[in-house]
Amino acid sequence: MRRQFTLPEEDILFLDNLGLEWETIIDRGMHWVIVHDYPVPLKYDCSSVSVAVKIETGYPRLGLDMAYFFPHLKRSDGKGIRAVCNMTIDGKQYQRWSRHRTAANPWRAGVDDLSTHFSLINFWFEQEFIKQPYGLPA
Repeated sequence: MRRQFTLPEEDILFLDNLGLEWETIIDRGMHWVIVHDYPVPLKYDCSSVSVAVKIETGYPRLGLDMAYFFPHLKRSDGKGIRAVCNMTIDGKQYQRWSRHRTAANPWRAGVDDLSTHFSLINFWFEQEFIKQPYGLPA
């Protein structure tokens, strides 16, 4: 796996403890962490995806935002996932989920990191079915 830039030690420990392959890449000047074979809840059309997280200049003082999935996720009930678009990362078409922290859940420098961002990604997986309840397959 590629390691094209260095992450803080806490992030490396978190990623290694996932037990999944991960890499850091620089694509068109943007820094990305990509975790492969990340498990997805059963209500989606596939059991795992690659998850990309953009690492902004200033991280970890400045926060992480959104998540990008390859292959694209679909709900198994046929309902569309809102606020998504395509983004090319490392030559592949990822699905960007436009999801953000809120005033009630802001980025906390010195507390938040990749582990808390992945907790938020898991929350977004579940929120999708709370905001738009699961229905019968189309």
